[in-house]
Amino acid sequence: MSTYQAKDIQVLEGLEPVRKRPGMYIGSTSSTGLHHLVWEILDNSVDEALNGHCNHIEITIHSEDEITIKDNGRGIPVDTFRKTKKSAMEILFTTLHSGGKFQEGNYKVSGGLHGVGMAVVCALSKSLTATSRRDGFEWTQSYSCGKAEGKLKKGKATRNRGTEITFRPDPKIFPKITWNVKAILEQAESKAFLNKGLKITVRENKNTHVFQYPEGIKDFIRKITPANASLTPEPMYVEKEDKELRLEVAFLWTSKTDTVIHSYANAIKTID
Repeated sequence: MSTYQAKDIQVLEGLEPVRKRPGMYIGSTSSTGLHHLVWEILDNSVDEALNGHCNHIEITIHSEDEITIKDNGRGIPVDTFRKTKKSAMEILFTTLHSGGKFQEGNYKVSGGLHGVGMAVVCALSKSLTATSRRDGFEWTQSYSCGKAEGKLKKGKATRNRGTEITFRPDPKIFPKITWNVKAILEQAESKAFLNKGLKITVRENKNTHVFQYPEGIKDFIRKITPANASLTPEPMYVEKEDKELRLEVAFLWTSKTDTVIHSYANAIKTID
């Protein structure tokens, strides 16, 4: 007869739960889960754009299963976190439920896994290097499987600002690591449509793809509507913003009889 007692209970520390049960955080360790890592870092950059701090995001797909996402936002905080001797950057990458999106004022709107995304990506990466450009300098720290490899390093002086993250998923977690370029391009394009004026550059091999749409979802609806099906020359468009909400709606009548609705909240597709 089996017993179930206190000695059978495990308490997982730090990012151990993520590595032990990655599917709880990213859905699976298949290609879908693998690319969820990219979406989490990308969504952080998009959050900077949503809040008016960033207008350019760059994605570079390297060989050897490595990818870099860079933006010109505010950069990750690097000052010492409260009573610890660790930097805020290290806390964000190595501690679940840490982040600046819980407190009002830092972000008016945001997507992704609040306080979880960056730490999960770090935990499931064989190697991850984060660079924050802020306060007049470059600050860099490297991690492996959710643990810091050395302390935060202060680099050269710079007038630029932003965040750059390069990571390589852990082959012990993901049985097959192959970037789906088509999926990444589609995701980049959709984020550019949903944030009018935001420029997203994707580099893969020797190819460079640039997505930027001055009219945002109006450009989006033009693309998904066949040219000969539209019954009006321009999409109807409504935009409204107050202290708590920003709303954008574009719609177009066509000669087709079916209705197609695409809905997004904070640049994240809402399935229902």
